[in-house]
Parts: sequence; C-alpha cells; structure tokens
Amino acid sequence: MSNVIVMDNRTTKGPSPRAGVRDRRYAIRYPFAADAVLIDLESGAQATGVTSDISLGGCFICTAKPLPLKARARVTLSRKGQSVEGLAVVRIVKPRIGMGVEFIDVESAGHDLLARWIDHLRQR
Repeated sequence: MSNVIVMDNRTTKGPSPRAGVRDRRYAIRYPFAADAVLIDLESGAQATGVTSDISLGGCFICTAKPLPLKARARVTLSRKGQSVEGLAVVRIVKPRIGMGVEFIDVESAGHDLLARWIDHLRQR
C-alpha cells in the first residue's frame, strides 16, 4: 500500500480570510535603522522616529506619535549623510510603538539609494 500525500494548492484558493499585513507584503523587510521624518499631506502634522526595518516597498517607523491610519505623507529617511525622499501611506498603526508605511512614490535618486541599502543588507 503506498502513501499518497496531497499538498494544499494555495494558488487556486486565494488569500486566507485571516491574512494580515505581513501576508500582504510583497518585499522582504530587513532590519535597518535610519532617521525618519514624515509630514502628513492633509494636516501638516509631523512625526519623527527611527526605522526598525525596511524594504523596497515600505518600512516600519518606531515613534511615540504615529500618523493616523491611511494618512498620506511626505517621508524622508536619513542615514550616514544620505537620504531617501518620497511619498508614503500609513498602512498599520501600533499606538505608542510606531507605524508601518508603504512607499507609493520615491524620487529616482532616492530609489537608487534605497536599492543600494537593501542590496548591502542582503549581502550580510
């Protein structure tokens, strides 16, 4: 008698009904510390903090006063005299801990620097 193992084919079933933010990410995040400044495009409110991780698609910013969920913001990430600027949207808020942001538009020079930062992290 042979044992037959049937594998669950996730490609035909769609996403899990309990899929969280982590399941929706399309880029691997790497531990990375950079100073972050965000300015809410609607209210002008400013949030500052430090990234805890980063990817080509976004980052998590540790801050005691995160911007509201779905806020669109101008973001500047700075590290060792280099900076990345662009637009982002707040995708998750953890009160008094920080916020996860998705990059929606990064300036071309900033995108090149972001790619170099991540390539360096991948090589570690």
